[in-house]
Amino acid sequence: MSLSLQAGGTSSRALPSQSTQANALAANQATTRPITTGTSVLGIKYNGGVMLAADTLVSYGSLAKYKNAKRLLNINSRTLVGASGEYSDLQSISDLLRRNALEDRCTADSLYDDDNNEECAKETWSYLRAVMYNRRNKMNPLWNDVVVAGFKTNDDGSTSDEPFLGVVDIGTAYEDDILATGFGGYIALPLMREKYRADMEEGEARALLEDCLRILFYRDCRALNRVQIAKVTKEGGVLISDPYELDTHWDFKGYIDPKGGMGTDGGW
Repeated sequence: MSLSLQAGGTSSRALPSQSTQANALAANQATTRPITTGTSVLGIKYNGGVMLAADTLVSYGSLAKYKNAKRLLNINSRTLVGASGEYSDLQSISDLLRRNALEDRCTADSLYDDDNNEECAKETWSYLRAVMYNRRNKMNPLWNDVVVAGFKTNDDGSTSDEPFLGVVDIGTAYEDDILATGFGGYIALPLMREKYRADMEEGEARALLEDCLRILFYRDCRALNRVQIAKVTKEGGVLISDPYELDTHWDFKGYIDPKGGMGTDGGW
């Protein structure tokens, strides 16, 4: 009997085939860094609900590749999720939450009592916190900052009057009245803190978020002026707008004249 070192040889010491090696490697692959990413997500509580906003751009490195990617997702009738970071990981999170929501409905006592069948926003946020921590400990993290918006539940399972807004990422989780992920944490969040009031009406909240998205488009190289706005109210549930474009203005003198009047070419 001849001993072969090629795949398919008669010896038990033969090397595994290339396909076997590829399958073994694929089983151990992990995302080592974000590659196809979305930028800022903004969130704000207002009188009667909570609102999220994000643009629809997903960048492949520095290339603005996908300009109609939706990063605001409804999980159930009272929970809304938005995320920045790796878009494939966001899709994985969305699939996981939707499977859980379907399982909750299929195992509930009644298919017609929605308030008692669905997880509230805070429960979804707490679950994501455990998921993100678990994946981080396995050295295969989900590279996202996830904002969860919606309403809490009362002790009897009915929807509370208190809106919820929280964020969870690879290492932290917290709640607040205003939130911003990505570059928005540096540019939009100070503006939101300056303008925010607890008794803001829906129109005021939307105008503030649009102003922040517009400024992010001016200042963030990975942002776009094509955006989505979504809200959660106790009566109306989750509503997500179709993507639309913000009006922008480029007649600011600093964009036209040489920078600072110092004889330069006006470049940044």
